[in-house]
Amino acid sequence: MENKYHAPVMLKECLDGLSIEPDGIYVDVTFGGGGHSKAILNLLSKKGTLVAFDQDEDAKANIPNDTRLVFIDQNFQFIRNHLDYQELLPVDGILADLGVSSHQFDEADRGFSFRFDEAELDMRMDRAAGISAAELLNTSSESKIADILYQYGELKNSRALAREIVAYRSVEAIKTVAHLKEALKKHIPKFGDYKFLAQVFQALRIEVNQEMEVLKAFLLQVPQVLKTNGRLVVMSYHSLEDRLVKNFMQTGNFNGDEEKDLFGNVSRPLKPITRKVVTASPQELELNPRSRSAKLRIAEKIGQ
Repeated sequence: MENKYHAPVMLKECLDGLSIEPDGIYVDVTFGGGGHSKAILNLLSKKGTLVAFDQDEDAKANIPNDTRLVFIDQNFQFIRNHLDYQELLPVDGILADLGVSSHQFDEADRGFSFRFDEAELDMRMDRAAGISAAELLNTSSESKIADILYQYGELKNSRALAREIVAYRSVEAIKTVAHLKEALKKHIPKFGDYKFLAQVFQALRIEVNQEMEVLKAFLLQVPQVLKTNGRLVVMSYHSLEDRLVKNFMQTGNFNGDEEKDLFGNVSRPLKPITRKVVTASPQELELNPRSRSAKLRIAEKIGQ
């Protein structure tokens, strides 16, 4: 099933990073197609436990029949509360494969991809919660849309783009991918249209799902959830996420400023295991194009 959903990115590197103890408790906060989870289960003994999070209804079809697996159909933003409720604290390792799965990109009705013109602009990971991308575009102020495109899409002409969106919606509501493309057609480059549209869709998806806020909330709970020497393995797919992860692993905060104690030691709950970001091998890049933008970082909880 996972091959149809998507091939797990940097599987060996993730498993090596977790340094799995067969009797341990591990958490996959982004279950998706279950590729990483099933590989973790293969390394666990009968006493081991894997907790998997996913708020996407489609992911439930991939759950294996395994008594060692505890599946939580919720966002991982409240990881500590859920693990506490399950009486599974603390844990030996946590894996987070951030971003959108190939399955979600390929499902036209989800609205994640700009390939499907007739698709409705939804973009919600959990289709039962929050507002869709279409609602966001039709109700937000011009300045808010500009801020979203600039902050999360890193589009320097965000104000001009927001102006076009507001002008278009004053005549016709923006409901589909085609509507959004039509609204922005004057700004879509003849060459480089893929990158431009990818930035626009990334920005909207991040805002719709509050991805940066969720990631921050998750990272802040990791030191409370992990055992001493427990591992955190995070795979991100754009620089905004990777910067947050890198800064938190190195300094314990999101701005990257080192805070030192009275003895001059850096006060941080985690220590990076990887000096440099880990990227996919040339062999994997050839087999799995999705791995091209993946950046893997590994950290370990420091003893108190």
